[in-house]
Amino acid sequence: MGRLQGKVAIITGGSSGLGRVGAELFAREGAQVVIADVVDGDEVVDAIDAAGGEATFVRCDVSDEGSVEAAVQHAVETFGGLHILYNNAGVMLSDDDGPTNTSVETYQRTMDINVLGTLLGCRYAIPAMLASGGGSIVNVASFVAHMGAATPQVAYTASKGAVLAMTREIAVIYARQGIRANSLCPGPIMTPMLAKFLSDDEKRQRRLVHIPMGRFGDASEIANGALFLASDESSWMTGQSLIIDGGITAAYVTPQ
Repeated sequence: MGRLQGKVAIITGGSSGLGRVGAELFAREGAQVVIADVVDGDEVVDAIDAAGGEATFVRCDVSDEGSVEAAVQHAVETFGGLHILYNNAGVMLSDDDGPTNTSVETYQRTMDINVLGTLLGCRYAIPAMLASGGGSIVNVASFVAHMGAATPQVAYTASKGAVLAMTREIAVIYARQGIRANSLCPGPIMTPMLAKFLSDDEKRQRRLVHIPMGRFGDASEIANGALFLASDESSWMTGQSLIIDGGITAAYVTPQ
């Protein structure tokens, strides 16, 4: 029996990158998966179906309240309940820089998706979880929620710190109502979002020098962390931050 057998899971941003890897893993472990994304997710649904899993796609802009509400309603109507919310959707905009030259528009857009999107997911998923007997919320933050980034990205870093704090608050509020909330904090993973920032070897090496293990993470390594937090294996864990970063946050200086 799979580790998520009998569970219904919503994964925001599940059409590509870390979200897609997580969606396919959750389905293999027995979850009925709702892929909620602004990008078409039919290809992921087809892949999950072909592998013997169950999935559905719903178009969802996490920064739009009505869109998020409709996505949760779709999950409940399609699969009969909701047990897992994996708030994976997020952005790191290309002109995100230091505090003196990052535009207010870039800051606001980053916060709308990364922070407001997380809040809205929780706002509408929690009542459905309570009606389903409880559940687990996995909010994607980042290792930069714990330390400054090597390259300036003030809006992204601020947004992920906010996700970390919000997750702790939600965890405390619902701790005695059968709902857990934890943050997942990845280090640099070679997803399409990161790849566009690391277009040449010099930029890649600038990141790698800060990683004690000397390599970028693989999407499956983050998905396995999300699976642990979503499953009953982490049943006495709430309000915590699971950092999967190749040792970045453990290092003062990195051996050359």
